[in-house]
Parts: sequence; structure tokens; C-alpha cells
Amino acid sequence: MWPLAGIAIVVAGFALRANPLAVVVAAAFGSGLGAGLSVPEVVAALGKAFHQNRYVSVPWLALPVIGLMERAGLQEQAAALISRTRSATTSRILLIYLGFRQITSALGLTQIAGHAQTVRPLLAPMAEAAATRDKPDISEDERNQIKAMAAATDNVGIFFGEDIFLAIASILLIKGFLESAGIIVQPLELSVWAIPTAVAAFAVHGTRLWKLGR
Repeated sequence: MWPLAGIAIVVAGFALRANPLAVVVAAAFGSGLGAGLSVPEVVAALGKAFHQNRYVSVPWLALPVIGLMERAGLQEQAAALISRTRSATTSRILLIYLGFRQITSALGLTQIAGHAQTVRPLLAPMAEAAATRDKPDISEDERNQIKAMAAATDNVGIFFGEDIFLAIASILLIKGFLESAGIIVQPLELSVWAIPTAVAAFAVHGTRLWKLGR
């Protein structure tokens, strides 16, 4: 049972509101030493795990940059730009982003946009600024609806656009599941049939955005 000591350390550490990084490292040492490993072996195991999964942490490097840009007024500048552009309505901004998100996802570029790096600092403030310009007495509920629709636009764009790309996890998952049932399909066939679905999703969500603008 000693290798499970790491779980107790994690529970106790978070209950005491200790530094998460310190808690995780302490838990790793607790489980490692409990399993009979020496200190150098635990350190080697930590280094190996970090090296094997280093690409997972790469997107997080962008978050401090986004935070600094927001602190410097990124949202305010984006909102001011839209306020001066009369042709940029809420529905048009979200519709353009929907098309951009679907096309780039279809090309496999799924990480160049998203909630943290695009929706929160840019898309939502721009859509909200356009609505405020056209309707100065906009209510708080309407503001929240616009923010929610901005997030939903990103979800719809990537969800129905990424399946057009051949080497995406969802395509490989579908292929593996069908093969387990004795149905042999090629990734290209799945990608081709994802195009009508993406077009339909664009039409349906585009209609929702048009109704939001109305």
C-alpha cells in the first residue's frame, strides 16, 4: 500500500492549499519511495516523464504572454477598434470567425485559435463592443449571451472542421472502431464525408448568429 502514499499527499496538500507544483513533486517522491525506488531513481523517472510529455505543456507557454497582453489593454484595444468600425456587427464578426476556425481546423491547424488564446481576449470583447455600439442599453443577460455564443462559435468551428483533416485523432478513432466491427474504411473516405457535415454545421450555426444579430 505504500506506493499509494502519493494520493494521500495530494489530498492533504490541496486541502491545505499548498503550492500545487510542490504537492505534485512531493506526491511523486512519496509514491516512488514507497515503491522502493531510490531518490535518484525517482528524479530520473520524473525527468523521463517530463521529456516524453514535453509537447503537452507547450501550449501553456502562450498563456503568460496572453495574460501580459490583456494586462496591457488587449481587450480594450480590440473593443475600441470594433466600436469605430460600423460595418463590423456582432453576427458578422462571429460568422467570419466561424469560417476561419473551420477552414484552419480542416487544414490541421487546431492550435492557432481557441478559448484561452482567441475567444476570451479578442473575439468576445469585439463581439460585445459591436453589440454595445449598436444597442447602448444592452442588458447584462444579452452580454452574457454574446459571450456564450462566441465560445460556442469556436466549439462548432473546430468540432466540425477538424474531421476533414486526415491525421486527426477523431478520424483515427472512427476508423479503429469501424474496423473492430469488420467495416474497413480509409481515412480519406471519412474526411470526404465530413465535408457535408461541416457545411451543414456552418449553415445551422450561421443562422443562429444571424438571429442573434437581429
